[in-house]
Amino acid sequence: MPEFLVLAVNVVRVLVRILVFLIRNIVPVSIASALAWLGHSFGWQLPAALVVLALLGLGAWAVLDRSSFVRYVGRPVRARWRLVRVYRRDWQPVLTTAGLSRTHKRREYLPSIVRVCCGPTCDRVLVRMLKGQAPDAWEKVAPNLAHGFGAQLVRVRQGTAYRWAWQDGAPVRRQVPKPGRIWLEFVRKDALAVPFPALPLLEASEVDLRGVVIGRQEDGSPWRLRLLGTHVLIAGATGAGKGSVIWSTVRALLPLVLAGLVEVWAVDPKRMELSFGRALFERYGRYSDDPTGGMVKLLEDAATDMNERAAEFAGVVRSFTPSHRHPFRVVIVDELAFLTAYCPERDLRKRAEAALAVLTSQGRSVGYCVIGAQQDARKEVNNLRNLFPDRIALRLDESEQVDMVLGDGARDRGALADQISPVPAIGAGVGFVRLETSPDPIRVRAAFVDDHDIRAMVALAVPDDSTPDAA
Repeated sequence: MPEFLVLAVNVVRVLVRILVFLIRNIVPVSIASALAWLGHSFGWQLPAALVVLALLGLGAWAVLDRSSFVRYVGRPVRARWRLVRVYRRDWQPVLTTAGLSRTHKRREYLPSIVRVCCGPTCDRVLVRMLKGQAPDAWEKVAPNLAHGFGAQLVRVRQGTAYRWAWQDGAPVRRQVPKPGRIWLEFVRKDALAVPFPALPLLEASEVDLRGVVIGRQEDGSPWRLRLLGTHVLIAGATGAGKGSVIWSTVRALLPLVLAGLVEVWAVDPKRMELSFGRALFERYGRYSDDPTGGMVKLLEDAATDMNERAAEFAGVVRSFTPSHRHPFRVVIVDELAFLTAYCPERDLRKRAEAALAVLTSQGRSVGYCVIGAQQDARKEVNNLRNLFPDRIALRLDESEQVDMVLGDGARDRGALADQISPVPAIGAGVGFVRLETSPDPIRVRAAFVDDHDIRAMVALAVPDDSTPDAA
């Protein structure tokens, strides 16, 4: 190749890199250029004064309205800093070591960073993959990426983009999958390592059955558990915190329970967890811990009432709305495996399984929600788990159980439920949620509702003069 052609190519490359740098840093370059022009035209005092005024203004903003300052200034600046000093600096060696780069004709091709977003506990890096790459390749080397960039763990999410669409005559901005792009979530610190107390009771008008607040997500936002139109399966080893999830849900529903719009029917084979709220359940719903048939009878009654309600709604109602005549019913089964596998009476097992199958397959549309908790995740213990659209995996004993509970590939997407700490103060109530509408698991922690909180809830719902002791 002629020397002048090589020189021309190198000059073009330098110019392109300079142009890319100016575009990527348009704001700081523009500010620096403006200050330099002011200093050259009017002396250094003017730009110095402007810089001081800008710093004072930013300081006042941070003191007076810290949340908006962090949102519009703090996090973007931090994202820019981490983009330059962490991700772009180590991008090539980390990806080459992890095997995510490709070489063709002695030229190396790397996936590119589109942008970085910083949150309180994690960084989200949007990546444009190489042609022919799939997210699975990144999920397999997630530990390599975590160690390479100094994160506790890395999760891979499907890339998304926003598209405008028309709905009811108005433009709506919707989030749709974006092929060829993925989000890498680099978790810097564990925001759920410290338990937090029971959440305050809300007014009945503030409780939304499409998302009752029972805890906190990893990004600090409220964990909203959907109950209306779904069923929930909770799986976790002994001491994993299933009681925290159940009682946080009952606490969130209490205002609607007192208003007569929600009933809680409790099945308590262990006679330990739900028995604390027996008076509450018996007054505003039903309760049974009778292993000789009472628990199965409760489930069968629920299935019968559900069928009667479905017959009444047929051709009249398409979407359920709770009312005093037809309250929303939540059926809580604390140890699901006892009824489906461990009950010594074979006839009771069959009856319980049949009632649960009817409730979980038909009850969503008529105002029934089944919340089942179990320790054993095997399908032979509970062959109805596919009828639970939303699932929660707390601490599990084996890595294979994660996919049993949350579905195939959940662990590769970051649901490391088998690595949750067995220390109650650290790991109880921590888990991963996989919703029917999304394959990506979300790390959450339920609030800790202690015995005092439960007794206070029962005292609020059941006056002293109506308790069995007072009678």
